[in-house]
Amino acid sequence: MHLSRLAAVPLLLALGGPLLAQSAVAPKLLPPPPGATYSGWDRETSLHIPRIDATIQVDGSLDEPAWASAARLTGFSQYSPTDGTRANDSTVVLVWYSQSAIYFGIRAYEAHGPAHGTLANRDNIFSDDNVQIYLSTFDDGRQATVFAVNPLGVQADGVLVESGKSNGNSVFGNPVTGGREPIDLSPDYVFQSKGHLTAWGYEVEVRIPFKSLRYQSARSQDWGINIERDVQHDGTTQTWTPTRRAAASFLGQSGTLAGITDIHRGLVMDLNPELTGRRDGATDPGTGAYAYSNTGPDIGGNVRWGVTNNLTLNATANPDFSQVESDAGQLGFDPRQALFYPEKRPFFLDGLEFFQSPYQLVYTRQIVQPVGAVKLTGKAAGTNLGVIAAVDGQADGLVPGHNPVFGIVRAQRDLGAGSKLGLVYTDRTDGPDRNQVGAIDGRFIFGKVYSAQFQAGMSHDLQNGTAIDAPIWALSFRRAGRTFGWNSAFNGVSDKFRTRSGFISQAGIANALIDPSYTVYGGKDRWFQRITGDVSLGGVWQYEHLIHGQGLQTKQLHLNLSSVLKGGWQVGGGYFFESFGFDSGLFANYRLLVPNGAATDTVRFTGQPTIPNSEFVVQVGTPTFRTFDANGFILRGHDENYYEWASGDLVVLQAGVNWRPNANLRVGATYSWQQVNRRTDG
Repeated sequence: MHLSRLAAVPLLLALGGPLLAQSAVAPKLLPPPPGATYSGWDRETSLHIPRIDATIQVDGSLDEPAWASAARLTGFSQYSPTDGTRANDSTVVLVWYSQSAIYFGIRAYEAHGPAHGTLANRDNIFSDDNVQIYLSTFDDGRQATVFAVNPLGVQADGVLVESGKSNGNSVFGNPVTGGREPIDLSPDYVFQSKGHLTAWGYEVEVRIPFKSLRYQSARSQDWGINIERDVQHDGTTQTWTPTRRAAASFLGQSGTLAGITDIHRGLVMDLNPELTGRRDGATDPGTGAYAYSNTGPDIGGNVRWGVTNNLTLNATANPDFSQVESDAGQLGFDPRQALFYPEKRPFFLDGLEFFQSPYQLVYTRQIVQPVGAVKLTGKAAGTNLGVIAAVDGQADGLVPGHNPVFGIVRAQRDLGAGSKLGLVYTDRTDGPDRNQVGAIDGRFIFGKVYSAQFQAGMSHDLQNGTAIDAPIWALSFRRAGRTFGWNSAFNGVSDKFRTRSGFISQAGIANALIDPSYTVYGGKDRWFQRITGDVSLGGVWQYEHLIHGQGLQTKQLHLNLSSVLKGGWQVGGGYFFESFGFDSGLFANYRLLVPNGAATDTVRFTGQPTIPNSEFVVQVGTPTFRTFDANGFILRGHDENYYEWASGDLVVLQAGVNWRPNANLRVGATYSWQQVNRRTDG
């Protein structure tokens, strides 16, 4: 079926229903008693926080009268490296709200000595002690806005959208024993925070304006909430609710902020006009004099408008991205795989989480230098929605003289507790050429620890009058058990699949993985806190070989062991048995000169049919001490030398150290070494 015949609008309506439907008005709630205490350990996780129409100065001291009436969150539990026990350190979080903002006061007690806190860069506080606030403003157990602070009030922020990824227990394998997914730190929100160290720990004051949040349209609403505290002296993570690692969802175990009423976001409008001029100088070839020429001025800008509490409209015209951080260098070890560079441009970063899918079928960096673009993102009636329309510059098109035109739609509909169903549609038109991709995906959580995920789609690629349709698909099943875990996946990308609005690292392959794991937990007096072992069995087919019933191209058996020792030390290792089959497509244009008597012949390069490989890896990480932490790993073995298709001796070494002599200075150093030697002659 040609994707140009897909009816995107009826599909959106089926998923989301009326996107702007309003929730029913909840009955008026009685105000909570002043200073009510809610113990997470005692399962008092549904809280009513007071509304106080007061304005305070965010100075890091919780001495204003409003804090005496705030709700108190106590009774934290340990979450990592082990769960199900009381936290070793005492934490009290005070919460209240006004019409325009929600306030958090944090008192973190440290009995062992001074807390770790430095004047770090934004989003770079996680080697310090820190507290993270998770606000699920749609109370859906699937996504949360995250605000984090260290003891001095330095900020980090981002979003957590649960999609089945793992943050990791095993350094080398595919961890399946539970754990929170990684936070996307790309977004930056406006909020105020300030803190200071004390004799008993640290104290931080936080104000989060409702302008920085997307939330429901109801007059009275409930939000999901959890508080995470990271303690560096022993490497533990603590949460306010008794969060278990044996769960398919971290956010699904949050508490509830009940009865938030009559809050006011106000006008959310950002205007960023841009004016760029340029003056070039060069030597005149005729006269030898230095001459100047003027270019521009170029006028552009960006607009961000909060249409409603939960929908945001962005627009840009002729934007200047010169102020954006340049891409970090990467080493390309496998020439079969394209290198991924993350999005860093502010216009595209805002609401980027609404475009996530199992395969990255929306990759906004494909829009290189837009002449103009508009974007609508948000959530309404249980449906996440992201829409982009853009016209790119002619210099970035595939057909000379034409501007590439993009149309992108991503929608996800909530289903039950933690499950969802979604679709993605992308369209890029370059003059007479056109690329369209449509896919449907879903994630289903059941039995608390089980999750299944799928995605299936097609591409329709019209180039030079020739149209090609090709599929993409993925299936996975996971058991996030505390002791016994299981991960399995089966996915494939046709060699004819093309996405010119997304990113596929390598087409023309199919992968299968089976990875069971087993974890043993130690006690407080044991030398270890957690040890996890897993056996990863994987294989790779050339896609057409799989379709025609032919054998594997790559076979992999990985034996992995990782551990968290007493005091927060991390030690792991693994041994890999692998074999790699010759990829004829990679070397299709390679030829060899071979002797033929007194002359030479040119013949096609066919390589070795199979290259066996075995290698080991060892990794060590120190606890985050008050003034330094260090880590390193070494991998050594026999590996495939892709550029010659021959067995090579491989060494990969990396070591790093971070030094914090005081709160004002941080020094980091990294040493990397990567080497492949030809085995025949060294």
